[in-house]
Amino acid sequence: MAPADESAIYRDLMRLKPDGLTPNGWAVRAGVSRTVWADMRRHGNPSRRTLEKLLVAAGSSLAEFEALRIGADPRRQDAGSGVGEAGRRGWIPAPLPPLPLVHSQLGGEWGEAGSGIDLVFVRSEERLGSLQRPASLAGERDAFAITIVGESMWPRFRPGRHVAVSPRSAVAIGDDVLVHLVADSVDGRQGSTLLAELVKRTGEDLELRQFNPAKSFRVKAAEIQAIQKVAGELL
Repeated sequence: MAPADESAIYRDLMRLKPDGLTPNGWAVRAGVSRTVWADMRRHGNPSRRTLEKLLVAAGSSLAEFEALRIGADPRRQDAGSGVGEAGRRGWIPAPLPPLPLVHSQLGGEWGEAGSGIDLVFVRSEERLGSLQRPASLAGERDAFAITIVGESMWPRFRPGRHVAVSPRSAVAIGDDVLVHLVADSVDGRQGSTLLAELVKRTGEDLELRQFNPAKSFRVKAAEIQAIQKVAGELL
């Protein structure tokens, strides 16, 4: 059984780990820093560049890794083609419906002036397009994607990247979350949210953390409309 503190994407990557190398040795060969490696192991959400470096060092590719995550390891498929091979290859599922990309933009600072805590406006009713849906969200009709704006979660999330949001997933300590705020708590503005890591949760408030600038802060339960899990960066 995999340790509880290992992310799903880390466990999937281990299926492509080069023979003869430890996980840390693989990271060193790929040029991935210890901090980034440890963060990915626990939280997931690696950048596309980090994945590319690891997969190149393993003699693999993003396409192969995505195929593996859907459920087929291309390196273990029988070679050849022709009639009668459908059973060996397995059933090919129908394409997944696209993931809607909704509007997101910076909205200044949350809290007191000079707090350095990014406020983000997310308008779920305003769709900008669609992205490829990851298999992990195949059965979640309410899932959506946003574009990362601002640098408050750097280096975990890079501005301009897209992340998937899973409204139905259970939220746990250490998860990245999108906290939707009650409009009255932000001058009556609808769609105000905070993107941060969940540090602690009580009946009275949430303790959240952002990385750039590094800050921990609390949000009262009465100010929170909903909490949604950030399921990871989309490749």
